[in-house]
Amino acid sequence: MGAWWPVADVLAFLAGPWRVERRVRDLSGDGEGAFTGVTVFGPLDGGGLLHEESGDFTWRGVTRPATRTLRFLPGGEAGTAEVRFADGRPFHDLDLRTGRHVAGHPCAADLYDGEFTVRDADHWRSVWRVGGPAKDLVLVTDYAREG
Repeated sequence: MGAWWPVADVLAFLAGPWRVERRVRDLSGDGEGAFTGVTVFGPLDGGGLLHEESGDFTWRGVTRPATRTLRFLPGGEAGTAEVRFADGRPFHDLDLRTGRHVAGHPCAADLYDGEFTVRDADHWRSVWRVGGPAKDLVLVTDYAREG
């Protein structure tokens, strides 16, 4: 991807509802899936945002409801965020001040490598490459601001 759109304050940028389209590909040849839904970044008591995602996930022809909750807290530097799982465990940092950020997260024996890019004021993308003994996946998620 060429030029990115810098974001001065990631929490201010993310606040509100977003349409979500995610493609999941198992690189071991075991299938492809898709998630379609909505993510709402709402205010958290004490600062930050509560990320609540809900929609439908289709894998191998079977569609099921799916949800995910994360916490986006103010980061160590102005304009950045620290992303945590719903239970408070650390996930990754997020700094979109250049419009692009790379993050990693070890999960048991697997490693999650993430890239976040902002196209404009209303569109951003995350790409996670998950590799290890248990997983070999690529997850591409496109976000489009609602409203």
